[in-house]
Amino acid sequence: MKKLPIKLSDHFTYGKLLRFTVPSMIMMVFTSIYGIVDGFFVSNYAGKTAFAAVNFIIPFLIIISTPGYMFGTGGSALVSKLMGEGKKEEAVRIFSLLVYAALIFGAVISTLSLIFLRSIVTWMGAEGRLLEDCLVYGRILVAATPVYILQVLFQSFFVAAEKPNLGLLTTVIGGVTNMILDYLLVGVLPLGLVGAALASAFSQIIGGVFPLIYFFLPNSSLLRLGKTGYNGRAILQATTNGASELMSNVSMSLVGMLYNVQLLQYAGEDGVAAYGAMMYVSMIFASLFFGFSIGSAPVIGFHFGAADHRELRSLKQKSLGIVSCFAVVMIVSALLLSTPLSRLFVGYDRDLMALTVRGMRIYSFCYPFMGYAICLSGFFTALNDGLTSAAISFLRTVVFQVAAVLLLPMIWGIDGIWSSLLVAESMAATVSFYFLLRKQKIYKY
Repeated sequence: MKKLPIKLSDHFTYGKLLRFTVPSMIMMVFTSIYGIVDGFFVSNYAGKTAFAAVNFIIPFLIIISTPGYMFGTGGSALVSKLMGEGKKEEAVRIFSLLVYAALIFGAVISTLSLIFLRSIVTWMGAEGRLLEDCLVYGRILVAATPVYILQVLFQSFFVAAEKPNLGLLTTVIGGVTNMILDYLLVGVLPLGLVGAALASAFSQIIGGVFPLIYFFLPNSSLLRLGKTGYNGRAILQATTNGASELMSNVSMSLVGMLYNVQLLQYAGEDGVAAYGAMMYVSMIFASLFFGFSIGSAPVIGFHFGAADHRELRSLKQKSLGIVSCFAVVMIVSALLLSTPLSRLFVGYDRDLMALTVRGMRIYSFCYPFMGYAICLSGFFTALNDGLTSAAISFLRTVVFQVAAVLLLPMIWGIDGIWSSLLVAESMAATVSFYFLLRKQKIYKY
């Protein structure tokens, strides 16, 4: 018997919530695969310095793409809330406004980044061949930033439009394109960093342009792009509400730069390469949490707008249960797969592989704490409480991680850098549950 499409207004069981959020989780996994596949081919076909360059420039590339997360998560929460209140026409107008604003913003960021890229990468600490490799890889992807911002934005709005499977299809096509082009341009043709960057850029064009065309044309979703008017209040509300996602990605990338600086000091280029391999695995696991948060946010926002407090309580409890199950599976998987995954990226260097395996095993225990912090921050974004969500993200990705990565290496050396991630995530989870309890009476969940 064919299952009926899931609507935002439905009552969500565990099974229905998973069915609705799985497309978003897979979308985020495929999005994270772009950099991972580039890293795999670059590491194995272009060498350790080129691999270090990819890892070195990625934090900056993530920073300039963060408006997509801000407009996407904050905007979809606002649009879902309006639809829950029965204001569909207003929701559609604001959706159009936010898409156009994100595209203009992306074009400005891309232009400025291309102009100042050499100065930025030099300021980050790169020099010599590492600097030149960063520029080769970075310039191509910076030019593709506007479409990547759209891709990230539409990942959230496909869910709000009750079309998560279409969003998944778009992202999968982009991800497969990236893999095929990486193989052809890096593995077969000796284009190295240029080939890897072109592969990611083409996949991002697919992920950003196809949804733009879909929403411009008549479609069966809840949303469609069309005429709109300037609404400063709506833009402010969406960007404020999505500020936590912006802050999370920006600060996480800035902290990633700090990690690279510390690793260069304590372990040289090997440390940067090992951290890069670790972060690839972490990106996959974290993307599941981010995907669940993106997929569940419109549901939470809709029932918040509809003042259905009973369903809000149910969604909160089920979300925490699902995150707990994911976290246990991730710990076991990370411990069991640390050696084969390290071999996949850096198996050509025995010492580097040993360093990577040890780092992965220490870091594996942070996943439960990471999951709670990410999903509870997203929960408050869905409730249109951007301030609380931003506070969790700021403490998690800036205060706790900066303090830990500066202090712990003085005590434990390189192990202190790996342990700092675990310490910071556990503190962030504690703060997240504090806010959850404190806000319970306000939102009645």
